[in-house]
Amino acid sequence: MLNIEQQQDRRINSMLKLSSLNIDGMTRAERVALAIKHSKKLKKEIARECGVSPSAVTQWITGDSKSMKPENLFALAQATATNAEWLANGTGGMTAETSGFDANVEPTIGPIRFFEYPEISWVQAGAAMEAIELSNVTACEMHPSDAWAGPNGFWLKVRGPSMTSQGGVSFVEGMVILVAPGFDVENGHYCVAKMIDTNEATFKQFIRDSGRAYLKPLNPAFSTVEVDGDWQIVGKVVDAKWPRSVLL
Repeated sequence: MLNIEQQQDRRINSMLKLSSLNIDGMTRAERVALAIKHSKKLKKEIARECGVSPSAVTQWITGDSKSMKPENLFALAQATATNAEWLANGTGGMTAETSGFDANVEPTIGPIRFFEYPEISWVQAGAAMEAIELSNVTACEMHPSDAWAGPNGFWLKVRGPSMTSQGGVSFVEGMVILVAPGFDVENGHYCVAKMIDTNEATFKQFIRDSGRAYLKPLNPAFSTVEVDGDWQIVGKVVDAKWPRSVLL
């Protein structure tokens, strides 16, 4: 007997076989299923990149979710390398390569999608997300990024020299980092973590070694800290840059 996951996969494959005969008449759910199949990613990977639960992705595929938030639609388009407009209403081609391609016409560079997130303080970053007042966040400076950091993403300004490396990747004081709360942090990723008792937040590289997790600075003059019950990961760092204000 098939389990629920197998039944859903069989339903998806059936939809794709039927819709491939008439791609222009596909429903949004069928386009979502085709986009995910095109990406060759697992549903849990899509869910992680979109900042939603795997069950939410399943509802997009099956059509049980009657609407999609714009931010989820754009995140899905980025995760699957497809066009958001095609996902939404079937306009244009599924990918940039199939959108109105004409071999006799020189291609032009399409618009780049950006998301804007507020730059908050380190004190706010250490507080629970629900404790950050909306009025305080909306008053913050906004920075754009083409990286999706979920609905609660935020920027932080790098403090101190602990993440300044003598070679390779380096995060200099004054740069801003984009934090995606709730995103999975794996070995080698950069993250923001906080001390649970004090809510003091820090920016480090996440390292897993011999079954233990550590917060490692890029500057060897600073100590590596083991992640134990006193620590909580706030979010994964998905972008970093100099703020526009330093160039003005």
